[in-house]
Amino acid sequence: MKLSTSLLVLTSLTASTLARVIGGKPNQFIQPYKREVLQDIVTWDEHTIFVNGERVLFLSGEFHPFRLPVPSLWLDVLQKIKALGFNGVSIYIDWALLEGKSGSFEAEGVFALEPFFEAAKAAGIYLIARPGPYINAEVSGGGFPGWLQRVPGRLRTRDESFLNATENYVKSISEIVAKAQITNGGPVILLQPENEYTSADETVVPEFPDAVYFEYIQEQYRNAGIVVPFISNDARPAGYFTPGSPGGVDIYGYDGYPLGFDCANPYTWPDGNLPTDRNTLHEQQSPNTPHSVLEFQGGSFDPWGGLGFDQCSELLNHEFERVFYKNNYGFGITLLNIYMIFGGTNWGNLGHPGGYTSYDYGSVIRETRVIDREKYSELKLQANFLQVSPAYWTAEAQNGTNGSFTDTNALHVTALLGNVTNFYVIRHSAYNSLDSTNYKFTAPTSAGNLTIPQLNNTLTLNGRDSKFHVTDYDVGEYNLLYSTAEIFSWKKYDSKTVLVVYGGPGEQHEAAFTGVDASLVEGSGVNIAKKGDATVLNWPVSTSRKIVKVGEDLYVYILDRNSAYNYWVTDDIILKAGYLIRNATVDADSLSIVGDVNATSTLEVIGGAPSKLTTLTFNGESVAFNQSSLGVVSSSLSYSAPELDLPDLSSLTWKYFDTVPELSNTYSDEAWTSASLDFTYNSHRNLTTPTSLYSSDYGYHYGVLLYRGHFTATGEESTLFITAQGGSASGFTVWVNSTFVGSWAGADYANNGNVTFNLPSLTSGSNYVITVVLDTTGLDENWTVGEEEMKTPRGVISYTLSGHSSQSDVAWKLTGNLGGEDYIDHTRGPLNEGGLAAERAGYHLPGAPTDSWNDVVGGPLAGLDKPGVAFYATTVDLDIPSGWDVPLSFVFGNSSSTTGSNGTSAVYRAQLWVNGWQYGKYVHNVGPQDSFPVPEGIWDYQGSNYVAVALWALEEAGAKLESFTLEAGTPVKSGYGPVTVVEGETWSKREGVY
Repeated sequence: MKLSTSLLVLTSLTASTLARVIGGKPNQFIQPYKREVLQDIVTWDEHTIFVNGERVLFLSGEFHPFRLPVPSLWLDVLQKIKALGFNGVSIYIDWALLEGKSGSFEAEGVFALEPFFEAAKAAGIYLIARPGPYINAEVSGGGFPGWLQRVPGRLRTRDESFLNATENYVKSISEIVAKAQITNGGPVILLQPENEYTSADETVVPEFPDAVYFEYIQEQYRNAGIVVPFISNDARPAGYFTPGSPGGVDIYGYDGYPLGFDCANPYTWPDGNLPTDRNTLHEQQSPNTPHSVLEFQGGSFDPWGGLGFDQCSELLNHEFERVFYKNNYGFGITLLNIYMIFGGTNWGNLGHPGGYTSYDYGSVIRETRVIDREKYSELKLQANFLQVSPAYWTAEAQNGTNGSFTDTNALHVTALLGNVTNFYVIRHSAYNSLDSTNYKFTAPTSAGNLTIPQLNNTLTLNGRDSKFHVTDYDVGEYNLLYSTAEIFSWKKYDSKTVLVVYGGPGEQHEAAFTGVDASLVEGSGVNIAKKGDATVLNWPVSTSRKIVKVGEDLYVYILDRNSAYNYWVTDDIILKAGYLIRNATVDADSLSIVGDVNATSTLEVIGGAPSKLTTLTFNGESVAFNQSSLGVVSSSLSYSAPELDLPDLSSLTWKYFDTVPELSNTYSDEAWTSASLDFTYNSHRNLTTPTSLYSSDYGYHYGVLLYRGHFTATGEESTLFITAQGGSASGFTVWVNSTFVGSWAGADYANNGNVTFNLPSLTSGSNYVITVVLDTTGLDENWTVGEEEMKTPRGVISYTLSGHSSQSDVAWKLTGNLGGEDYIDHTRGPLNEGGLAAERAGYHLPGAPTDSWNDVVGGPLAGLDKPGVAFYATTVDLDIPSGWDVPLSFVFGNSSSTTGSNGTSAVYRAQLWVNGWQYGKYVHNVGPQDSFPVPEGIWDYQGSNYVAVALWALEEAGAKLESFTLEAGTPVKSGYGPVTVVEGETWSKREGVY
């Protein structure tokens, strides 16, 4: 059914119907009735969405507020997204962070969404809300809280116990999101229920794809006040739950990651990975909704043992954007969300086992919030062009072919045909080709079929590139008959019209205008000639700017692509500047510009300044300027980096605390949880021990877990076999009483360690304690429906103590974070703490009682001379001048020369806290991460900061850090404004500490 722009048709099942269906046969489904109209602000047709009756080309980037727990920096990232020419952001919401205990929903402080919604409004950004309940997102459990391991129902299915478990979360999060819907003046215009519900083990879930389940999730949100349209994201264009089908959403969308996640081979584009059938599939699956891609590849995740996000950024670089993104535009996609636009950090144990602390993702905005210049700028060129090309929004995408519109089969051209304006996307037929190909382009125009260039030479497509050519393109009152140069932007002002075009290095370009004359007013090298009623411009691309005046008042700025990177469009003003322009405001004869600089740069306003400018300010300070007779404003933005005096961590005095007091023969574990369950709540794996040692059975889910197994020796013990499971790169160490018996160092390929340890001689009849310290790396995700990966348990899975005929001879206790699901620190949430003694006592928090601890110069650089875990704390004073955005990172030295305290090779891991926030998990023998950015706001840039490091030596030799430094990136002089230090719980004596 074709949907009009004034009618929103929604489908639903009543609660009573759902109850009957859920209790009925697995494949039973009762067709929904048509719901009454809920709102008329967000509507759509087959081309685009509409907001308040106006067409919107929705260009969006994925940004997870929870991965940047500094609310005062959210607007910074949103402004950088807006500056791309984007108007949207998609956000996942992580259930695990908000309902750490079943029935207890908390969304306060850094987890409150209201400040993010306000920041989005301030930035002029629309939002897609993606609250799950399942989100994947490379977060622990895929967003499912740890306590869900105890729910017997099969996850992501119609199983009643699972659905009941979601009720409190969905109701609570909907109340928050509903208030932020555009119908209530907020920025939320779409909501995605569920996530990538596309793959299943159908031997377990034969009803997949289950319309009953999918409709139930939607009904939960509708009943809780969500009235904006629902949009889906099939993990591939499988056509599940398209509009009008049982369980169907309002707008169908899908995901695309065509180059996968092979960051180890950043220059390899495999044959056949460029999608070519999406236009046909869209017409088959959902022809009456906008062609929508809810996640398209903006980078890549990187696993433990990977090669780092710089290589991911290289794989998914500016060339990838040119070829793959423009291929998307060739399908007529008008709702596009890039995943990720800013990745952020997996602080506080929130990541899944397949990734480490950084979630940089190789995005255009890096983890440090620094702009990746070439990748960011290429995306900015594309977005700005599309936003000023309304003819594209309704153009009909055609199927592309090799050799069409050109004189060579080496090129592939896809046409998008409009009523007047046509667009052509040109790439190599072999999309991964590195060739430079010369060609001529032939296309219909209002002046007839033309072969371009008309004047001389040929066009060139170099290597991994793709281009838009346009015909009969409207530039205000002027008809751009054709252009092979790509358009950045254009604006019509009262006194003139400005058009900015660009080309790549070594290219020849041509453009023509209908019914007007032209003259060169700046630069050289443009051949201007008449062809019939058109004036043709032909030029070789060079770094020297050219300006051509066309007709009475059109000024065409001809740039090379690298120079075009420095141009910005904001608030209808086109200007040239440096690193970042956030906004610009005209007030009578004054112009105020806000932006950031990282080098001395030229400021030139080529369109939009008052004709007789009297005052120009940049970041609130008046700057000198000149204004030409054409109204162009020129100035210079000065830059002089401040001197930064960062502390030398190796010369600081650190306080030391032994954070494995459990090895003392006087230690009592009386307050620990007894592993006494003779069954497990976990429906995924049966027990292989007499009582459950699965940590989530007892409410411990994240970070370090500890086990103590008590037994009476027979004197026949020689070995201890243990299987402990903590996720990829997890590791564990084992002692018997205070004697170290060995470790599993961890590996990127292994979720668990299976180790047989040799034991010292034990005295018959004497009591002993096995102590296991297990570092976990998060709960598995649950992407494949039916496989229950999220319930893969953490903890000791199996054990055998030789000399004993029964496992029951060992009585176990366990612990994790203090309180388990009744966690103590609600400002940092349920995932930030693990089970180390220092964490249980809150010694990672500012104000910890360190005065009585031993002094150690250099702290973790001095290290340990035996296996164990040492906790070091110090104060780091910073005095970074205000107005400067300075990325700070802790860097761990990591080379083959790293040694233990006795000079031998060492295996170790470390955990880092800044002002109580866990901001790094470093695994020396696995990697790859050794640089850990920490943002301002977690840091106090003008004050004292409490820094702690837990150093865990897993071998007899002990360990010490090779080096440990605090390093600054390039300081950016910013107009953003002050960053507020996040208030977190400080130390106070905790009740029940053990």
